[in-house]
Formats: sequence, structure tokens, C-alpha cells
Amino acid sequence: MSPLPQYENPKGLGSPLSAYAHVARAGDLIFVAGQCGFVDDNAVVGPDVRSQTLRAYANVRTALESQGASLRSVVRFVTYLTASDHIAEFYAAREEFFGKHYPDGEYPPNTLLIVKGLVRPDLLVELDATACRQ
Repeated sequence: MSPLPQYENPKGLGSPLSAYAHVARAGDLIFVAGQCGFVDDNAVVGPDVRSQTLRAYANVRTALESQGASLRSVVRFVTYLTASDHIAEFYAAREEFFGKHYPDGEYPPNTLLIVKGLVRPDLLVELDATACRQ
């Protein structure tokens, strides 16, 4: 029988907006709840897709590092955008971030969804991740 999952809200991610944890770990698997462009005080980093995307990836990184993992541990990202008009700006921001954190050009799988909205109207991008501790 495997142990029960462990839940955590790492420092640097702000408070969850409701009743959930930012991170769950079950054995070697790590699940990162949807991360947006929030800074520590739950303010949005900026009104544009680029700044929100870069911050959301940085928040995923913070969550993973709290579990002894890294971005190289990610086995899958899921991305939620609030409009198809944001795709090009998202791709550019992702390439900027990935260029620094995946210099070998080997990227984890990603599913991209266009959604009607996120939990707050000022949010344009949300990312969640599944990772495996190394």
C-alpha cells in the first residue's frame, strides 16, 4: 500500500485562492496546481501574457524546488489561455523561459487549451504541471 499524498503551500507562491494546496506529492510523483502570474501577495505581475507566462513558469519552478525537484523533472505541462489571440505571445514567452531552463532543447509535453476564463478576470494564463522526482 502506498503512503497517502502530502500537500504543501510553499513560500513564494502566495496563498491559495480557495481550499486547495499548491503542491501534492504521492511517492515520486509531484502535482503542481494551476499557477498564474501571481507574485507573493497574490497580485498579478502584469496585464500582459508575456509577464504572466514567465511568472507562472517561475511559480511552477518554485513549487517543484520545494519538493526537491526541478523543471527537468516535469513530465507534462497543461496550459490554459483565455483567448486564442494570446497564443503567439505565450509561445514567445515560453521559448524565452525554456531557452534558459531547457538549453538542450528537450521540452516536456504540453497541452494547450483555450478557455472562456480563469478564476479572476485579470488572469490570462494558467499552467499546471506533473513531475517525477529524480
